Amino acid sequence: MRSPAVLFALVLFTSTALSGQWLNRPTPGVPRTSDGKPNLTAPAPRAPDGKPDLSGLWRIDAGTGYNVNIVADLKPAEIQPWAQTLYRQRVESFGKDDPVVQCLPRGPRAIFSGRLARFVHTPALLAILFEELTYRQVFMDGRAREADPNPSWMGYSVGHWEGDTLVVESTGFNERSWLDDAGHPHTESLRITERLRRRDFGHIDMQVTFADPMAYGRPWTISFVANLVPDTELLEEVCNETPRDRYDLSGGSAANTTVFVSPEILEKYVGAYEVRSASNVVTAVYVVKLSDGRLWLDVDGVGHLMMVPRSETTFAPPTGGAYEFITDAQGAVSEMRLHGVSGMRTAVRRR
Repeated sequence: MRSPAVLFALVLFTSTALSGQWLNRPTPGVPRTSDGKPNLTAPAPRAPDGKPDLSGLWRIDAGTGYNVNIVADLKPAEIQPWAQTLYRQRVESFGKDDPVVQCLPRGPRAIFSGRLARFVHTPALLAILFEELTYRQVFMDGRAREADPNPSWMGYSVGHWEGDTLVVESTGFNERSWLDDAGHPHTESLRITERLRRRDFGHIDMQVTFADPMAYGRPWTISFVANLVPDTELLEEVCNETPRDRYDLSGGSAANTTVFVSPEILEKYVGAYEVRSASNVVTAVYVVKLSDGRLWLDVDGVGHLMMVPRSETTFAPPTGGAYEFITDAQGAVSEMRLHGVSGMRTAVRRR
């Protein structure tokens, strides 16, 4: 289970509404422990052909760090200058042009970005259904990957088995979608390869490899686990029904204007900030760094997220929320307050 601090970070860094779910609706066919709870470490179910059956309701989440910075494992020199420039423009405009904010599909982000997804697995097709009324089709009928598919938001996917691992190759993404919530771009040359292995009843080990030679210098791979979400159902989420929430989370306010903050002031904020539980246990650490005249924030220990100044003490990530640095009676920076849609949390500076 995620800590409250990490849950807060998920809300703070994403521009989508919380997922709606039915509660207390037992899922048929789920193995149970003696106390009636789902046994998520039971053996993975098998289809009639002997392959793992991937059917189920899954939480597909690569973690907050990759959700906001999918290229975290690349070096700056491995990102094409035009892609870096466009990314910075999107950050500095507070993500207001994010297609998701405009109620358009998530595109490649749906593969790893923490959404609930219903897998409907048949021998010839894996259908993946999302709450926001979008879907993916993975064709498993032996067809070859299309050489030049018509560009679309969710791409064109074909799958094949390598032992108990399903390998999915996806191409044909249009250039309008973003690779992550912070705005890293891609071209129509993007190719994504997923490897899915259901190791037990409740977990799918996933590896996702991105390759886009027109935007990035080399392919890169992220690994994470998809977790089964039993005893609930998928509910629809209609983006157009919550326009005010989208506006607030996108940084659309007129107050979101970039200001200049001197390097001397920025230097004061550099350091590690800890969020602690009521029992004084560290639940999250945020590391602030200064590079190229800007503040950057480590999220989940993965890469850096640019912090855009809104005043000398308040900074905004591109995906909503704000960070406010607080000084003590002696004028020293003592804490960082994280303001998001779920409220405010305090991260105390580590001495």
